Amino acid sequence: MSRFLLVVPPLTGHVNPTVGLARELVARGHEVAWTGTETVLRPLLGPDAAVFGTGTRAFRAQGGHGLAAVRSLWEGFIVPYARFTTKALDAAVREFRPDAVLVDQHTPAGALVAHRHRLPWGTLAPGAMELGRPFRATPLVEEWMTGLLQGLWRRAGLPEEEYVDPRFSPALVLAFTGRALTGPPAGPSGPAGTEPPPARYALVGPVLAERPAGPDFPWERLLPDRRRVLVTMGTLSGGLGADFLARAARALELCGPGVQAVFAAPDELLPELPPGAVAADRVPVLELMRRGTLDAVLCHGGMNTVGEALAHGLPLVTAPIRHDQPFVAAQVAAAGAGVRVPFARVTPDRLAEALRSVLEEPGHRAAAARIGAELLAGGGARTAADRVEALVATGTRQANPLV
Repeated sequence: MSRFLLVVPPLTGHVNPTVGLARELVARGHEVAWTGTETVLRPLLGPDAAVFGTGTRAFRAQGGHGLAAVRSLWEGFIVPYARFTTKALDAAVREFRPDAVLVDQHTPAGALVAHRHRLPWGTLAPGAMELGRPFRATPLVEEWMTGLLQGLWRRAGLPEEEYVDPRFSPALVLAFTGRALTGPPAGPSGPAGTEPPPARYALVGPVLAERPAGPDFPWERLLPDRRRVLVTMGTLSGGLGADFLARAARALELCGPGVQAVFAAPDELLPELPPGAVAADRVPVLELMRRGTLDAVLCHGGMNTVGEALAHGLPLVTAPIRHDQPFVAAQVAAAGAGVRVPFARVTPDRLAEALRSVLEEPGHRAAAARIGAELLAGGGARTAADRVEALVATGTRQANPLV
């Protein structure tokens, strides 16, 4: 049996899918551990998970749109986090001695450490943007990105002649999504390319395994004979999310007493809630979906939230903020599985209209069920575990005194 080390950022949407993958690997007799910010990982993974902590630090708030948002993400979070965690990741590899490392694209230091130790490593792609080379159409941006990554490579003391892009493992790029949300195959020309995806790309669909229980959720406050809408804007929306949540609360109030809202947001971001609404920092989203207690989802268009909702046949209203969210939201709308609204400009009246549409028009629910079935056909955790096992079977541990 093999040992697998998962390197993930302190972001809920990036960590959650790894829980199901790890559970499948453990069921097959393998050993799994994570490394990252333990204060974030522990509540998401549970008390029994093996976690090699890297410590934590403050990072600049994310901002901007389009390429400015990408620059903010990489310069304000990904690169500083990589620099901060490299030594701790190296120590984790030395102690755990994995047979392969699975690295989220937003923690490129994991790829550098795996290369240093001559370990096979696979990429975990968190979104549609990361499945291709999104900046080839803008050479200056691609050059800027390459410069950042080469700088991390040099800082890690790795030979320049051995450089590989740490965003893309040469052996495996694993994503918990499907073509219904990523668009045309991601060939060398990028996500919109016409060439077939490389064989190392594996889009396995959403992983819907149970997750550790959080603080008690007030199930008793879910009212009978109501249509329910889950409202969640992700972990990086910050103050922008607070403004949107206030408009969402008003929109749900306009939907009338027959609609009950469930808000997933920290207390400091919550507005004055409409009558009957339920709110919690950590909401058992998958359990709510499995129980059939939800009728629609209002979200930012994040890949995981969208995939989980569609897998349960739930239509969506999406208000994308940045990164790949506009692309995912457009895919949902084009498929008829939801309605897209402008995050910054949508009024409560317009948002209420969109919510009524997905709640009352059966075509949205039918399209959501159809797209969800396509995503689930990817095989989820079982297919992901197959590909990860193959990574070890075909990978070669090269001679290196550090191992």
